[in-house]
Amino acid sequence: MAAEGGASWYNYLLSKAVPYDELPDPLYIRDWTIKDISKLPADQQKEWRQAQFEELEALKKRNVYEIVDLPPGRKTIKIEGLDFEEIFSPVVRFESVRTILTLAMLEKWGITALDVKSAFLYGTLDEEIYIEQPHGFITKEKHKVLRLKRAIYGLKQATRAWWQELDRSLKELSFSCLYADAGIFVAKHGDGTLVIMLAYVDDIVITGPNTTLVTSKKKLFMEKWECHDLGECKEFLHIRIAIRDGKTYLDQIPYLDKVLTHFGMTDAKIAQTPIPTGYKPEPFVGTTTTNLRSQYQSVIGSLLYLMLGTRPDIAFAVTQMAKFAANPSSEHLNKALYIMRYLVGTRNYALVYKSRSDESLYAYCNSSCGGDRTEADRKHRSTQGYFFSLASACVKWHSKTQTLVATSSTMAEYMALSDCARDCAWYKILFKELGFPLSHIPLYGDSRGAIFNAQNPVTQKGIKHVEIHYHYIRDQVEKGTVKLYAVPTADNPADMFTKNLGPLLFLKHREALGLEFYPNRMPH
Repeated sequence: MAAEGGASWYNYLLSKAVPYDELPDPLYIRDWTIKDISKLPADQQKEWRQAQFEELEALKKRNVYEIVDLPPGRKTIKIEGLDFEEIFSPVVRFESVRTILTLAMLEKWGITALDVKSAFLYGTLDEEIYIEQPHGFITKEKHKVLRLKRAIYGLKQATRAWWQELDRSLKELSFSCLYADAGIFVAKHGDGTLVIMLAYVDDIVITGPNTTLVTSKKKLFMEKWECHDLGECKEFLHIRIAIRDGKTYLDQIPYLDKVLTHFGMTDAKIAQTPIPTGYKPEPFVGTTTTNLRSQYQSVIGSLLYLMLGTRPDIAFAVTQMAKFAANPSSEHLNKALYIMRYLVGTRNYALVYKSRSDESLYAYCNSSCGGDRTEADRKHRSTQGYFFSLASACVKWHSKTQTLVATSSTMAEYMALSDCARDCAWYKILFKELGFPLSHIPLYGDSRGAIFNAQNPVTQKGIKHVEIHYHYIRDQVEKGTVKLYAVPTADNPADMFTKNLGPLLFLKHREALGLEFYPNRMPH
């Protein structure tokens, strides 16, 4: 899913999401500072101090820091509170994870998982970074500082430093990262057999057609890194995974339950669709309050995480409402909570991929011309959406407002087709690198004018103002990457990613996404 307003803005909103491992214990460490701890009873303070001492000893044992004089002209930084809100560090892409899990199911590969212990402490820093001695643990040499030799949690460079160490070690095991996604590593055996590894910070998944090779690579990896062997992969990126009776089920039900409980929505009245029929959000002309902004961003961030993982059905609603996160009104908050009312009624839904399906990878694309007036400039921009399906369920979806104002519906649809064709090209590269080359990807749209212009090197009135890079679709059609097919508008499921549909159309199109309802919790 494309990031509306930039990936950094979406990452910021994700950082405001309800933590996956949020605990009811009021002493949960994520929310406490040294100042807070000093107000606790003496016995609890003692426990905290002992835990802190043990952590510092662990850092010292791993040679994470050394005590030195601060060089002239250098400044120290404080770690407490630094970058702790950046809790999401996207590495392997969500669509890559869903695609490879589905591929493993189709090919009947086993999937195993690992968790690297204290991953960030392995990362070697290229920069010289100095921090103040931690409060309550200052040595006799008060004037000295700590020079970090390795990354620590809370440091902005930690993820990158760990990633470099991981990449180096995997090369020694004959793995190399893919061009299509740097979070996917592949090791090729002599006969061409692959072992595939997915890495998301310290969470590792390994799969492949040869169980012996997978086990061997896993053992070698665990000899290099201190890991928890999680056995059969049942969860990744907080997405639950179950393979049963030739089907793969993906859901985020436990996280959704936490979100609904956190915002007091567990018993809320159920809504049929994510947004009320006919509702068109408008920017707030007033100034919001700090508390309202904080609550709204937490709601949207939590919904974003659900939408990115397993809930394509809320993509349009969430991306539209995310635009107001900087200055939300109480009405915006009510509508964001309305999305949760819809999730209350669909909480037991999962994406279901079916091995008996004869459906290979294909895409649907659509655009609604000039329907979006949520931007500050009040221009009528179009909203585009598309999704890719494999084994009867979504593996990738996209909903966003176009940056260029379209002068016709044909132009809006043409730009949407071009953007979708870029992901078609990406998928073709990914499958080729995984050893499953695709001849082409069928792409369905409901604008015959846009399809005609994509298939013919002509400049018609409807697209004569389009920027050059949108003609990318013609190149991909000519190369054979994409084959375009026309479908009636009423039969185009991508319509649900471009506009606020009424219940009948919404429910009809939702079926095409591969979301299925289970009355009980998903089986394992």
